[in-house]
Amino acid sequence: MLFPTPFEKSAAALCESFIRERYGADAAENSAAVADASRFALAQHARMPDYLRLPFFGATLFFTYAALLTSGGIFHRLDAIRRAKHIRIAKRIGPFRDLMRFYEGLSIFAYGEALERTETKTLPKPSQDESPQNTSAEIVVIGSGPGGAITAALLAEAGRGVLFLEAGPDLAIEDTAEFSRAEMEAKYRNGGITAAFGKTKISYVEGRCAGGGSEINAGLYHRTPETMLKRWRKEYALDAATPSEMLPFFEANERDLSVSALHGAHPAASLKMRDGAAKLGWSSMEVPRWFKFDGANDTTGKKQSMTRTFIPRAIKAGAKFLTGIRVSRLTRNGTDWTVHCERGREIRCKTVFVCAGAIHTAALLRRSGITQNIGNSLRMHPTVKVVARFPDLVNSRDMGVTVEQVKEFSPRLSFGVSVSRTPYISLAMLDHPERQKIVDERWQNMAIYYAMITGGNGTVRNVPGYSDPLVRYTLGDEDMSDLAEGAQKLSALLLASGAEELYPTVAGFPALCSSEDLRKLPDALPQGRASLMSVHLFSSCPIGEDKAKCAADSFGKVHGFDNLYINDGSLLCTAPGVNPQGSIMAFARRNVAHFLQRNA
Repeated sequence: MLFPTPFEKSAAALCESFIRERYGADAAENSAAVADASRFALAQHARMPDYLRLPFFGATLFFTYAALLTSGGIFHRLDAIRRAKHIRIAKRIGPFRDLMRFYEGLSIFAYGEALERTETKTLPKPSQDESPQNTSAEIVVIGSGPGGAITAALLAEAGRGVLFLEAGPDLAIEDTAEFSRAEMEAKYRNGGITAAFGKTKISYVEGRCAGGGSEINAGLYHRTPETMLKRWRKEYALDAATPSEMLPFFEANERDLSVSALHGAHPAASLKMRDGAAKLGWSSMEVPRWFKFDGANDTTGKKQSMTRTFIPRAIKAGAKFLTGIRVSRLTRNGTDWTVHCERGREIRCKTVFVCAGAIHTAALLRRSGITQNIGNSLRMHPTVKVVARFPDLVNSRDMGVTVEQVKEFSPRLSFGVSVSRTPYISLAMLDHPERQKIVDERWQNMAIYYAMITGGNGTVRNVPGYSDPLVRYTLGDEDMSDLAEGAQKLSALLLASGAEELYPTVAGFPALCSSEDLRKLPDALPQGRASLMSVHLFSSCPIGEDKAKCAADSFGKVHGFDNLYINDGSLLCTAPGVNPQGSIMAFARRNVAHFLQRNA
């Protein structure tokens, strides 16, 4: 039997029901496609943070047997009509809304991906680690994202003995199609099933593979705004971070990563944003990317992620790179550190650089008993989306990365174009079920846009008995007002660019067709009804000389500890209001230069 347990049967029945509702009865009769979507949902349940798996399992079973009361039978034994009735009831009950959203989103995404027939390559088998169980190194770098990769490369090129650890697999960037299901399964932490909890939940994604987030993002590049550097110097006593002091580090990274403008024509979805901004008199910009082009006639280029740049440099310079190694905690051993890994491995070293990302750097340090200003000030860029439908074509299978952003109101508000493959449009349209069929018929006329804010504050805490940390994030009244203003202004821009209809990702919001319709939007987004997300995480361990606020000094050395450094997105003092990887890598490069100067 394909799905033998009541839990599996119920999950499969839910997936079949949502596919039937979204794609029709004929689609639901495609047993192979439905089974594949069901397997994907079950696999994603197994990947989600470990403290959520049992509650989701229990909630699914409760939902299954509650159908006896509402529809006269166990859910997976009901006919399609009674299943749909039970789902409608569950969607109106608070605790079950997220459960329904989970199965609905995954089944629609998986089925839509199958319709696109996205080509993926067979993933290579993980390499076998032949190194001894217990070993030693001069310096251990934990994490291989933009902060960790540049740290390991520059230290190794300076002649230091570097052991470089990554919890995820070692995969090339071309092993999975960009923004595909295969990429999600192979390279996203927890399969992308991660959220910050609060009155309004925020879904976020992190890379968990060689190269970290650089492998899964769009490669858009910004320097840290001068206004932010000034604010951080004033509020956090951050030394040696004036624009002129940071400039050499930005320039060096831009050379190493081939940061450049787009070659060739801009995607039509980007041009819509630029044209709408021009009509409203707002400033917009093309955001450069870390892409390398093979001559002027190359309009595609290659993204210069960490697996194509600093990781090979680190290895060439003598660093040893181990993947599939999760660090559980750090302990002090005299003047040295012991890095404790899963499966009993221990690594003794003189110096540790923790570069595991804003969530897991904080979680690792807290598991190690290091808690002063650690994990108390997480920031992100909460983002609300609007799907726009135009009379002309703006989308295609090979649209690629869009590069236009509107910064007229930054850093408080920023606008851009999101990933707009058809499975993602279907997900974004979940709050407009009556318009879902439009995606099938008009997807080439549709694209997803976002409004991003800098507000809110979060925490990172470990859950006793579990591996995955719990992330909480609070959005206040001002933040919800900013999100509403962002949605309003973005909608005005899109209407000015010629959009026929707009669909905000907020439950209960109407479709918008005119400037008069914008008056239907509230002054603040209602808590708990907006579908928010973020791909930018930082500031859980801010740096600076103000020990009342900061986890580490101005160069990443953890306050009160010798030879322990933070060198990733955790160290940014607050949300920068721009794509953060340019800032992360500039500070990481600066901090390594300072370390080498002080420890020559």
